[in-house]
Amino acid sequence: MQLTAPATGRTEAPAPTRTRDADGMAVASFILGLLGLLVLNLFLGPIAIALAAVSLWRGTARRGRAYLGLALGVADLAVLLIAIQVSHTVSWSL
Repeated sequence: MQLTAPATGRTEAPAPTRTRDADGMAVASFILGLLGLLVLNLFLGPIAIALAAVSLWRGTARRGRAYLGLALGVADLAVLLIAIQVSHTVSWSL
């Protein structure tokens, strides 16, 4: 008599869930990178870069969106550096 179900040996999540999560991260990276051009670019830029890198590593179907998020994250940091150089302060405003 067997009281428990037999082990299947499968420990990973199914592939569609992992791809869907990676797609969501690619879209989030794009949105945060775009938003970071206007506000909080010191925080949103690195987050956009990290999300884009993780979504590309997980094999997202939205590779273009992930690359745009990566580029916008880098642009966020570039805008911050340029604004700091122009205003000669650590913060900047429009």
